[in-house]
Amino acid sequence: MLRRGLLLASNSGVIKNMAANAPGSRRVVARFVPGERTADAVRAAAELATQGLTSTIDRLGEDVLSADQATATVEAYLSLLQALGEAGLADRSEVSVKLSAVGQALPRGGEFLALHNATLICAKAAEAGTTVTLDMEDHTTTDSTLWILTELRRDFPATGAVLQAQLRRTEGDLRDLSYLGSRIRLCKGAYQEPDSVAFTAREDIDLAYVRCLRRLIGSPAYAMVATHDPRLIEIAGTLASRANRSKESMEYQFLYGVRPDEQRRLVAQGDRVRVYVPYGDEWYGYLVRRMAEKPANLRLFLKSLTSRR
Repeated sequence: MLRRGLLLASNSGVIKNMAANAPGSRRVVARFVPGERTADAVRAAAELATQGLTSTIDRLGEDVLSADQATATVEAYLSLLQALGEAGLADRSEVSVKLSAVGQALPRGGEFLALHNATLICAKAAEAGTTVTLDMEDHTTTDSTLWILTELRRDFPATGAVLQAQLRRTEGDLRDLSYLGSRIRLCKGAYQEPDSVAFTAREDIDLAYVRCLRRLIGSPAYAMVATHDPRLIEIAGTLASRANRSKESMEYQFLYGVRPDEQRRLVAQGDRVRVYVPYGDEWYGYLVRRMAEKPANLRLFLKSLTSRR
């Protein structure tokens, strides 16, 4: 019930305004979002690199209502990729793109606009010496996102896919996508979905994640294990060992600001670790979904709302 309530709150304009104007909220935001500017994202990526961590950078913003807004998002990504290249971080950082932010949801030709815009970003990433991963959003966009992924991989085969274990269809999608050279990020899923298309009980989502993890790690695809759950991290390591997976053929992924000690522990034992770094001023929906994934984060946020410092 708490998770469902938090996901509903992520769309509440009233709560968003309260959070944005609360005296201490920016301190909490800074823990999970390093800043609003390109320079903030590059700085965070550079700091992570000094700790042996790689990064994937996401410019926050999903509610694109016009082609002009989508173009602005593309331009921001092109600037980010240019900056990463100039900073010598292209071999340590990639970018994550939500297709809704580049026009996918627009009523007339949105899907083709998103493909065009994502192609521009992928081309710039290739020029800079890095790549792109397409974030997955709610279940109504899954077919469109996977179609765009297929089209992009014709010219940019390293484009990464994201699959959400909570969706009932994901094991089938994994069968189709788990081929040699395919990069797949497996996460639990952070969107409120109906029972008809998704597992909604936490234990059922965890079981689905393990089933998907077995299929992914047992495949020739490059596995990106996106979870903070210590049990699932341990299971992933055990499965990788049994499958004789090299450490170069998979990585663990964490959200910026979440379990940094565990990130460093994995790096120290020779594992690859990538940190998902969001930036931009559209931080509210992102932050609330993170609290839904781990409600313990809610205490920290609520404390900030009542702080006078």
